[in-house]
Amino acid sequence: MDFRTDSVVDLAGQVRRGELSARELVTHALAQIDADNPTLNAFVAVDGERALDAAAVVDETVAAGKDPGPLAGIPIGVKDLEDAAGYVTTFGSPAFAGQAPATSDSILVMRLVAAGCVVVGKTNTPELGWKADTVNSVFGRTLNPWNLAHSTGGSSGGSAAAIASGMVPLATGSDGGGSIRIPSAGCGLSGMKTSLGRVPSGGRRAPDWQNLSTKGPMARRMTDVVAALDVAVGPDPTDLRSLPRPEASWTAALHDPKPPARVAWSPTLGYADVDAEVLAMCERAVGVLASLGADIVEVDAVFDEDPLNDWLTLTSAYNLRTHIGFMGTPVWDRVDPILAMLIEGAAAKSALDIVRADDSCHALNLRMVDLFRDVRLLVTPTTAAAAPPHALGGSGLINGTPDINWVKFTYPFNMTRSPAATVCIGLTTEGVPVGLQLVGPQHGDLVVLRSAAALEEALGFDTLAPELSLS
Repeated sequence: MDFRTDSVVDLAGQVRRGELSARELVTHALAQIDADNPTLNAFVAVDGERALDAAAVVDETVAAGKDPGPLAGIPIGVKDLEDAAGYVTTFGSPAFAGQAPATSDSILVMRLVAAGCVVVGKTNTPELGWKADTVNSVFGRTLNPWNLAHSTGGSSGGSAAAIASGMVPLATGSDGGGSIRIPSAGCGLSGMKTSLGRVPSGGRRAPDWQNLSTKGPMARRMTDVVAALDVAVGPDPTDLRSLPRPEASWTAALHDPKPPARVAWSPTLGYADVDAEVLAMCERAVGVLASLGADIVEVDAVFDEDPLNDWLTLTSAYNLRTHIGFMGTPVWDRVDPILAMLIEGAAAKSALDIVRADDSCHALNLRMVDLFRDVRLLVTPTTAAAAPPHALGGSGLINGTPDINWVKFTYPFNMTRSPAATVCIGLTTEGVPVGLQLVGPQHGDLVVLRSAAALEEALGFDTLAPELSLS
């Protein structure tokens, strides 16, 4: 058994047919976590006894001749920004590390568990998920299984590292500025941020980063991501943004994946410097899309300027809401210093500043509407540089120059609420994976998923992260 190569769909099918037990899957996950997590630090909390008890329920359901669900027995990690019953949701922050365990699951976790998944633990994230490097003052740094000297990216870096190393085949993530796509690219996974509202984020507490962030499952390959999305998407009355359930199965739509007839390729979006090695890899992947029948239209500028400042205005305001009660207390000295600076800056912003930043989302989307009059898909680099060495302190290396904003291709599409995916297109000379980003029109999740699956299949990237004992 190897979670890096075994399909989630195939494993769950074996459990449902009684050919494999949920207990075997969970036991394997726990053994892999014991072996690899001391090095990678992908999981920050594990409860093996609770997981084995949940696996027993799945096996009893199968033994009774009942169907435990389409994801029967699949062990999952839950990103430490959302609730899983029995675990503390720390948000990677010293401010929340001592709170009581959650008494219920988030909507995403609840739906995955109802489909047969078994929670084995919580995965690491930067504080409040605010940056593209998975490190915090509570649990420390997560290492990239492809190259231990490099970042996983963030903020779903714990989940990405756990999947890439084979600790679990499936995990949860969230994406408010690229936090599924960036670590998926950095750890060699195919990742998907669905349209805002596809996977609901309701519950008793108002959603974090409510107009930017989307929760979703993470896996190594798109077919498994889509299998989990099929049980995760659909409305919830507690989420004001949630969308109606798609009429057809997304899994069925992948039976004959293909890109659309016309695809826009924008290597810079109009403002971004890109590392030459990353750009060359992306151009080769765009050539593969062309070989699949897509007419490639190069677009120099999608946006007039980098919308980073507006994105930071919104996210800093959201984080101010979360952390305002801790400002001026002893714990504030342990908050990530740059995060603290941004939050303090947000406290000085006016209501008009926030509204104007929200208006910029509308303006960015108008540019997307214009673009999609002529094409059906936009492709860009997922990141401007490969996941960087830890020694750079969170900066990426673009043509030999450190750049703190090496992730400038992802957050615009949180602001436009667009569906967006990433597909692994190969490895750099340092052995770090690189991704190509695929972005669709409003609610055009299917064109993104079908195109990503087609590209993934055509590229045939099946290299695995090195065994840790050999690293």
